[in-house]
Amino acid sequence: MWSSLSGWWHRKSLWSWGAPPTIPDSLWQATLQAHPFLQQLSASERSQLRLLCMHFLQRKQFTGVHGLQITDAMALSIAAQACVLLIHWGTPRQALRWYDDFVGIVVHPDDAVAQRTVMDEAGVVHHYQETLLGEAMEHGPVMLSWASINPNQVQGENCLGPSSNVVIHEFAHKLDMANGGADGCPPLPAGFMGLPTAAEARQLWSSTWLAAYENFVEALAAHERFGQPAPWLDPYAASHPAEFFAVACEAYWTAPQAFAAAHPSLAPLLDALFQRSLS
Repeated sequence: MWSSLSGWWHRKSLWSWGAPPTIPDSLWQATLQAHPFLQQLSASERSQLRLLCMHFLQRKQFTGVHGLQITDAMALSIAAQACVLLIHWGTPRQALRWYDDFVGIVVHPDDAVAQRTVMDEAGVVHHYQETLLGEAMEHGPVMLSWASINPNQVQGENCLGPSSNVVIHEFAHKLDMANGGADGCPPLPAGFMGLPTAAEARQLWSSTWLAAYENFVEALAAHERFGQPAPWLDPYAASHPAEFFAVACEAYWTAPQAFAAAHPSLAPLLDALFQRSLS
């Protein structure tokens, strides 16, 4: 059953930049309380985040599947975690353009099972199933598992580590895809890290992230094969440079001090990307 407020954010004014719906104070405070990393934001950051959420909710369409009903609290929880990436990127119109390539957010009650097809080097087609906590599609919707988002989910296979955040992960992919495909390098402006051209910025980013990614893969292999200490980051980060970037973004926002200690070469780049200093 939808709450009495449910749908106050619905897309009646989709793509309009008129006055967005106001988020009730009680619901906003409950959202901050539910996500401890949001409580670490400054007062001005929380104010900007709330404004971004208002416009985000006005411009996106949430769909629950398999009987899941999207409540106000669920929609706002997702919006707050998605929009935290944008809090230093200007006005709502400027910031939210990064999410303009999609409207739909599909929420499953549990992990989703996707049917996959792949052709090997010999030309043989293989069919398999893949369990997903979330998925971001280029120029398409974002899919999320509510069981992996819900902060009250503390037991079972959906319980993620303290630095894990499915919403940030999938929306980091959306940022990465903004320059075509997901390769672990989002669009970078001229002037990034004091460099005069976007090409030089991309070269700095790519070389630094590639080195960190290769080191992480080697450290994870040493842990799995020889019992060396496990590197501090979700092992899934080793699957692809784009996943390494998305997992790093999760950790940067949810456990910034630990992330900076584990990846000192990457923290300054994410500070510059998100225009936020955590030092």
